[in-house]
Amino acid sequence: MLTKPTPKDGYLLAPSAGSPVSWKIAHELVAYPEAVSVMDDRVAAIRQSAVPEQVWLLEHPPLYTAGTSADAADLLDEQRFPVFRSGRGGQYTYHGPGQRVAYVMLDLSRRERDLRKYVRTLEEWMIRVLASFNIRGERRQDRIGVWVPRPELGDGREDKIAAIGVRVRRWVTFHGVSLNVDPVLDHFAGIVPCGVRQHGVTSLTDLGIPVSMPEVDGVMRQTFEDLFGETVRPSDES
Repeated sequence: MLTKPTPKDGYLLAPSAGSPVSWKIAHELVAYPEAVSVMDDRVAAIRQSAVPEQVWLLEHPPLYTAGTSADAADLLDEQRFPVFRSGRGGQYTYHGPGQRVAYVMLDLSRRERDLRKYVRTLEEWMIRVLASFNIRGERRQDRIGVWVPRPELGDGREDKIAAIGVRVRRWVTFHGVSLNVDPVLDHFAGIVPCGVRQHGVTSLTDLGIPVSMPEVDGVMRQTFEDLFGETVRPSDES
């Protein structure tokens, strides 16, 4: 049974008071520029305390994004899918159907102004989601994200199953995490994912865990609340 974190765990704790985090799920593919525009507006409103913090779950059509540290040499096939420059940290990544993207818009001023701890807590969130499906996800000191050991594929082999790329504006976060549920893994072949050449990518389905997106969403919400605090589903969910 998972327990709520304590300060000694090194995770970002939920605020002691305040409105619950809005939990929104998009049921259609969302274009990347539209998502960035919506996040920009929401972050501005959160900064002004006009709306609650929010987690927005969605899927994108197939595309590549380049983070602020992206190396042009890591874009192997620029004609395969649209490529978008992104203000998030990190390098090249892929988004597409079958991948659950969670855009997390939280006010760190209400919690703790510690970006490293925030990223570590996002990693812990994904590790707990995977544990609910009996998958051991691990973090690495030199690589952000969550990894799954694959000794059956070779000595030292491990694959990435969840990527993390964040941005902070006046201590309000946006962008977030992506978890590979059942994407077309070959779509990652047009880039060097996150600049890591010596390891691969995997998904829940690839690991023999065929679960639906609603099942994943339910686990994501429960484990998010264990770490970040109460959520509420908005009445205008789309």
